[in-house]
Amino acid sequence: MMAQATFAAGCFWGVEAAFRRLKGVKDAICGYTGGHTEDPTYEEVCRKDTGHAEAVLVEFDPEQITYDELLEAFWQMHDPTTLNRQGPDIGSQYRSAIFTHSEEQQRQAEASKENMDRSGRFPRPIVTQIEPAATFYQAEEYHQRYFEKHPHLAFFCH
Repeated sequence: MMAQATFAAGCFWGVEAAFRRLKGVKDAICGYTGGHTEDPTYEEVCRKDTGHAEAVLVEFDPEQITYDELLEAFWQMHDPTTLNRQGPDIGSQYRSAIFTHSEEQQRQAEASKENMDRSGRFPRPIVTQIEPAATFYQAEEYHQRYFEKHPHLAFFCH
């Protein structure tokens, strides 16, 4: 049985590509979540008034990859200590966030964040938000598998 996880870690193109590379991840979809506007467009999210984050909905097989392993990958793929920013991308739509799909995911995400903060791995405190998953709006088709469609642009996002 497949499970879902949702993460925001900056530009969703790089986050999607990173999760797709993990064994046990069956799909990763770019989209928007965590805001107040229904069915937002990319342009609306970029205007920063929807409250949504660029996020990736990950469908995974928990017998092949655990939620804790997804969390570890999440911490590695971005800087969770920068508020509303990843590299040159600035704005609340680029915030670091974990949107949990169950109480167990909520518990695991909070424990993982606490462990990462205590580990000394990051020079500043982690600012990642952890909140229950809300409606996920799939991004426009041109955002899906972006680096597969435009491999020459892959160096722009990490």
